[in-house]
Parts: sequence; C-alpha cells; structure tokens
Amino acid sequence: MNVPIQPPSAAETKACCAAAYGSDVVALLLGESYHPGGLGLTRRLADRLRLSGGDRVLDVASGRGASALLLSGEYDADVTGVDLSPTNIALANDAARSTGLADQTRFELGDAERLPVGDADFDAVVCECAFCTFPDKPTAAAELARVLRPGGRLGITDVTVDPTRLPPELSGLSGRIACVADARPLDEYTDILTGAGLTATRTERHDAAIAAMLDQIEARLMLVRMTARDQAEALGVDFDRAPTLIAAARAAIGDGVIGYALITAQKTV
Repeated sequence: MNVPIQPPSAAETKACCAAAYGSDVVALLLGESYHPGGLGLTRRLADRLRLSGGDRVLDVASGRGASALLLSGEYDADVTGVDLSPTNIALANDAARSTGLADQTRFELGDAERLPVGDADFDAVVCECAFCTFPDKPTAAAELARVLRPGGRLGITDVTVDPTRLPPELSGLSGRIACVADARPLDEYTDILTGAGLTATRTERHDAAIAAMLDQIEARLMLVRMTARDQAEALGVDFDRAPTLIAAARAAIGDGVIGYALITAQKTV
C-alpha cells in the first residue's frame, strides 16, 4: 500500500532551516552572503531602494551578517538583522564588533512571521533568498509591512518557481532548505505583497545568479565531502543523490522552471 508522504510542518521546516543555515557546512557551500548574486546583487538591491546615510534598515533572515554589514559600511545605514539561528546571530554580532560597525549594526534572534521590532520603525526592509522558505508567506508579508513607516521601501531577492513543473525530487524538505520546494512564481510574490498593503515598484530577473550558485555548490561539494562529511550528512546531505538533484535543478533552471528575481515595493499607507 502506498502511504502519502506528509509535507513537513511549519515548525519542522523552521527548525531544519535554522539548523542548516547556522552550520559551517552551508556557509562553505554557499559563500559569505548565502544567496545567489552575492554582495553584488545586494548592492543593486540597495541602489534600487535608494538607501542613504541614516536610513533605518531591517534585514530579515540576515544570516551571518554579510549584507547588513555591507549596508551599514557602504551606505551608512543603521541596520538591524533578524535571524532564526542563534549561531548566526552570535557570529554576525562578532563580525559587527570586529569591523567597527557595532554602533550601527546589531543582530537579534527572531522569526519573520513575528518580528521582534515595533510598528513603523524602519525606512527600508530587505529580505534576500528567504521569503520563499517562510511557511506562512502572507503573515510574513504583513509583518514586513507592519515594521515599515508609511512610504517605506521593501526589497526582496528570491528564488522563483513554476510549481506545476517542479521535478518531484526537488519538492521535499531538502528542497525547502535549498529554497526551491516552497518558492512561488514572481507574480504570486507580488500578489502576496499587494495583499499586505505593499505596492510593487520594480521587478527584475536574475536567473543567471542562481545558475552560478548551483555551479559553485557543485564545485564545493567534493571539498565538503572530504573535510566535513559527518557534519554534512547530519544535516541531511546525501552525497550519493547530490549529482541527481543538481542535474534536476540545472535542467529546471534551463527550462525556466526555476529562476531568481529582485522585487522592490513600497508601503502605501
């Protein structure tokens, strides 16, 4: 008898993502910024948001702080980062102190669906390659809108997916951690933002960025296998299946099933 596989609960997804993105293995695979396009795409997002000195910025799912530190160091913004991983928070705060940016950059433990900050506290919010992992996207979007001042700006970069064509091997929990399984089409993201009182002002495709990151992951897998195999397997990395998953993802990118996008929006009220 075939028993249907139940999708992971919201709590399970959050716990697995926090464990994965707080690990040194994932840092080795993804690089310092944890998202396609790296800090170059972060700069593009900041420019699209017209960030300037003194702007109060919230970085949601801030990882180990690379983007937040760039925004404070290069754009003179006052940045608060929020992340689910205690490991990431500790490392990011250490990085802020070591770079002399602790006065204008700080990191706090928190959930995107219940942000630990006040209403209308920020001029801008950024969220890079994370919105797609949030189990309750409308609630997360409402939180992003809540913390923005009237007229405040939101900038997202994220994986886009045509879920009707996503290969089944990319639709499980490993796919969620890889930012694919619960990603949405670009127009669905903008619809979710609209429902939260945010008006999309710009969308851009950056599909080449996710293809480049896939190449990077493939190139680094052998190094991880040699230097951190036990830690990787404890996180669920299956080195035997990895080539099949990478091939499926590469084909899906080539067919336009998986892509990457930049979205900016503004709070309308």
